[in-house]
Amino acid sequence: MTRKTLLALPPIAPEPAEEPPVLPDHPAYQQILTVFADAAGPMRARDLCERLDLAIMPKNIESTRHKLKRLVSLGVLAEPEAGLFALHCPSNSAPPAHLTRADR
Repeated sequence: MTRKTLLALPPIAPEPAEEPPVLPDHPAYQQILTVFADAAGPMRARDLCERLDLAIMPKNIESTRHKLKRLVSLGVLAEPEAGLFALHCPSNSAPPAHLTRADR
């Protein structure tokens, strides 16, 4: 049996940059993200339907909730509580100014 001796450690490869998630092509996803960009905080599917001028019907709310869950699975949105959705804030960045308290 033959063994090889390492004379030097191999160079450390840089971590691959995290690619942004690929969003679905449907325009509804862009509309949802536009509403969240202007929102003051987390929203529920029903609130989002109101902001998108959709009729408040169970089929519209469930369809919107499904889209929100898909954006959560892609890492674009976060679900801090069941049924409550907000823009995803990576842990290594500071939270948006509207989510911080001024009295701290």
